[in-house]
Amino acid sequence: MNKIINTDKAPKAIGPYSQAYLCGSTLYCSGQIAINPETNEFVGGNIENQTEQILKNIKGLLSSAGFSYEDVVKTTCFLADMNDFSVFNGIYEKAFISKPARSCVAAKQLPKNALVEIEVIAVK
Repeated sequence: MNKIINTDKAPKAIGPYSQAYLCGSTLYCSGQIAINPETNEFVGGNIENQTEQILKNIKGLLSSAGFSYEDVVKTTCFLADMNDFSVFNGIYEKAFISKPARSCVAAKQLPKNALVEIEVIAVK
């Protein structure tokens, strides 16, 4: 069974994509940047603020489909500046205590000049 996931617990899709897509027992979540879903405003500031907002968005997507952080098996993380890697890791590890597989790469530029973007894959 395939199902598009739509929730008000994460930013709305602003293009031809879904917030998340459930395919059988696997949930594919689109990349999240620091947009507050209640206001639809970008949360600027530092890497800490942005990462915390993204983790809230991811939790909202996961819970809307009946998943949790413990179900995440793979993340892909994009950083605008690899000098933020250590600070980012300190916040990231508090959410992803199950230590899913991960890629973390530097990106020349992210949407809205974000400092970080995270996408996840979860399996039940």
